[in-house]
Amino acid sequence: MRRRWSWFQFALVTSFTALAAFMSLPILFIVNHAFKPQNELFLFPPQFLVQNPTLRNFELLFLHASNATVPFTRYLFNSVLVAALALAGVILVSTMAAYALGKYRFHFKGFILSLITLSLMFAPETVGIPRYLIISGLGMNDTYFGHLLPLLASPVAVFLLIGFVSQIPDELLEAAKIDGASHLTIFSRIVIPLSAPAIATISILTFQTVWGDIETSTLFMQEETMRTLAFYVNSLLSGLQNSVAGQNMAAAAGLLMFLPNLIIFLIFQKRVLETMVHSGIK
Repeated sequence: MRRRWSWFQFALVTSFTALAAFMSLPILFIVNHAFKPQNELFLFPPQFLVQNPTLRNFELLFLHASNATVPFTRYLFNSVLVAALALAGVILVSTMAAYALGKYRFHFKGFILSLITLSLMFAPETVGIPRYLIISGLGMNDTYFGHLLPLLASPVAVFLLIGFVSQIPDELLEAAKIDGASHLTIFSRIVIPLSAPAIATISILTFQTVWGDIETSTLFMQEETMRTLAFYVNSLLSGLQNSVAGQNMAAAAGLLMFLPNLIIFLIFQKRVLETMVHSGIK
């Protein structure tokens, strides 16, 4: 039997559908804008839908990069490698820290939690100089470790995971210890699977941060071959701000930076909703 909807439910669904359609307009514009030919980029009023789609914008972008000292594929390789390693590192470090802080008692635990909470107040720009001094002092300039080290300490990820791990029943962990499970076994087979929604959430946040990060390439990398795609695109867009002929390349570059974030979010969006639901359940 079909479920009967009240007028309130129908109005609510209709309103949220209209709101979702409205909020998807920027995504629709970015995708269509990247495939517009030169003459459609400057139409007034701007058109959301492309009339004569073309791949010429991406071709010009790749040709522009091939004429430079470093090819486009090198920037792309650096971004993919750094994003993958940073994602794995942040998940590992944050889950281990959250497990220890959420399920064990030890000296200075409250002080450490206070420092993590306090670190959420600092903007990234305020720690730029200390990070540079640490990276330079360790001799990690122009290395992939220089990209990864500033990203491993993620207060947001630890803070989110502590709240999620603390909801895992202590009785479940005690039963595993009675059965002879080690700390590593409990962590890998119980804590991580049960924290999958929160891990998916921090994966999205971490990927968005790493994929669009230009700080490490700007401050710590002097060799062009060690810089990422975000740095290249930012440099390209800065040089094309007053160039009418280069707006098609800017549109294609903007889509390349946006598309991976959209794909990652669509893959993990269900887990993100689970995190929001469980965050208020004890």
